Amino acid sequence: MKDVRIEVPRKARFIVNTIMAAGYEAYVVGGCVRDSILGRTPQDWDITTSATPQQVKALFPRTLDTGLQHGTVTVMQDKEGFEVTTYRIDGEYEDSRHPREVIFTPNLEEDLKRRDFTINAMAYNEEIGLVDLFGGMRDLQEGIIRCVGNAEERFAEDALRMLRAIRFSAQLGYSIEEKTRAAIRLMAPTLSRISAERIQVELVKMMVSDHPDYLREAYALGVTKVFLPEFDACMETGQHNPHHRYSVGEHILHSCLEVGPDKVLRLTMLLHDIAKPGTLTVDKKGISHFYGHAEVGRRMAEKILRRLKFDNHTIQTVCTLVKYHDHDTGVKEEPTLQSARRFMNKIGAEYCPALFAVKRADILAQSDYRRQEKLERLHRWEELYEQICRENQCVSLKQLAVTGKDLIGAGMKPGKELGEVLQFLLRQVLDDPSLNEREILLRMAKDFCSRHHIL
Repeated sequence: MKDVRIEVPRKARFIVNTIMAAGYEAYVVGGCVRDSILGRTPQDWDITTSATPQQVKALFPRTLDTGLQHGTVTVMQDKEGFEVTTYRIDGEYEDSRHPREVIFTPNLEEDLKRRDFTINAMAYNEEIGLVDLFGGMRDLQEGIIRCVGNAEERFAEDALRMLRAIRFSAQLGYSIEEKTRAAIRLMAPTLSRISAERIQVELVKMMVSDHPDYLREAYALGVTKVFLPEFDACMETGQHNPHHRYSVGEHILHSCLEVGPDKVLRLTMLLHDIAKPGTLTVDKKGISHFYGHAEVGRRMAEKILRRLKFDNHTIQTVCTLVKYHDHDTGVKEEPTLQSARRFMNKIGAEYCPALFAVKRADILAQSDYRRQEKLERLHRWEELYEQICRENQCVSLKQLAVTGKDLIGAGMKPGKELGEVLQFLLRQVLDDPSLNEREILLRMAKDFCSRHHIL
């Protein structure tokens, strides 16, 4: 297809041309071709060739043996690596992921037809142009995710492809072709054979896409039932409450659309109401309540994130935001600087900007009932937070004008009482930030010690 032109970067073009000059075939292939046609910037430029790994290695001075058993050699250009893989045919798959053997082939069509989706099964070089044997260009134009060949065979080869189909549809805003959807619905249980780490990667890519709400499709096709059954329960739990217009699951999906494409924020919205099905009660008027769902949700979120092998920092941050997403300091009157300082001390000031984003998304995904009032109250909290930060008011022990070392220097003995004194001083400063002066705090500490008989 000569009428399609792709601007291949100089280094990748050099590799392709070097291989071709030696008498072999070579093309850029897969995602880089797809993204280039879509006007996106490819993250990687993968190359496929009729040359064997050893033949590729002989053509370049610096190569890395990154996957010889699968026919892959990484060719280094300056400090940048390019994966070059020999055309191959995969043997029988035994575990919904790994082929029993890999057979090298000189035939490009054999290599392309083992790939997952038509939009990922196109190759290109400047001499031949676009090689599109399975209608990838047509599916790009029509916005369709379609398996190459028989969908059930593709998913039997690698079950993760089912989740990848939904992820690509979320990233591109495409629909999944009906035979591909039917195969996913049929074979979704085999996703249980895939490692949590691989599922996590696809889930995160989906959640930070332009369409995180396409997780709805994963539910409809039975995919979330395998790795996130807690979400299925949310999709099946109604909210008969004036504050809500959607089921728990639909509220979650709508809330994901109200925060930016940030991993922590999107995961927080995914999990912020995850405990509602298990905490549901209905009063005499038929109104749904979910008492304690935030704290129960924190525990569930930690369990889910650990199951999916997320890192500790992500787990800590998401769980903190889930715990406090429904928190409003327990006071009904107008927020004050004092209540805001105590709030910041309780949850950790570093979490406040993310928490405000979470709370706003939560409100916007609810019903219109008292929405403006909720948003105005949240805005007031944000104003107070910004003022406290701007004036560098003390909200934590590390901002206190005295340290444990200062108290020891003033005559106190090390021990747990030292911590009690520091906490007492912090409470006073949270109420009145003007007290955060070293001499004032030392006098207050001595008075406290005297009254409580602390040496």
